[in-house]
Amino acid sequence: MRGRLAVAVAAAVLLVTPAVAQDAPPQPVGAPVLILDSDRLYLDSAYGQTIRDGLEAQAADLKAENDRIVAALTDEERSLTQRRPTMAPDVFRAEANAFDVKVQGIRRARDAKEVALEDARLKARDNFFNTVRDIVGQLMLERGATVIMDRRSVFLALSAADLTDEAIARIDAAMLESGPSPQADPLPLVEGPTNPEALTPDAPAPDALADPAPQDSLDPNPLNP
Repeated sequence: MRGRLAVAVAAAVLLVTPAVAQDAPPQPVGAPVLILDSDRLYLDSAYGQTIRDGLEAQAADLKAENDRIVAALTDEERSLTQRRPTMAPDVFRAEANAFDVKVQGIRRARDAKEVALEDARLKARDNFFNTVRDIVGQLMLERGATVIMDRRSVFLALSAADLTDEAIARIDAAMLESGPSPQADPLPLVEGPTNPEALTPDAPAPDALADPAPQDSLDPNPLNP
């Protein structure tokens, strides 16, 4: 009798256990090492988008300023070309030299602004990772991990070890929905490089302010290379 009861109980366990396993919700994988796509963290998070929106507004303003400068210089060059037949050679050369000096100065100022904007892009990315550092670190602790590696440095890993989507949701909730919460004691984390990549403007300013024409003759469009 006992043998038959044991067989019946064992059969019941075999029938019930798979169903229970299928109905149970998946649990976060506890692993000592997690992976994170740092590019996606910055590009796909709404918080990162707000930072990039501000930079793109600056880039659009710089392009609009460059377009106005190019139009003004083009008009000035056209006027000088049209007046050339009525001008003495030495007068024309003097005005042409002055125009060349003006173009060179504007070109240097424009290049400096573009370099400053590119520096601002890189600094904004660094500041983003510094800001979200403890948010990602808290997720690491919750997962029971000790290390987060950038996805680009990983050869093979389980998809469950990828923290990116969860980190994006946590960052947006903390930084946008409720605002950043003050934290008296930052987490004792050892940071690794984020390898920020330079982002070029979507619509680069026209390279119109190039080397000027020779003194004795004006190119039909001296503002272009």
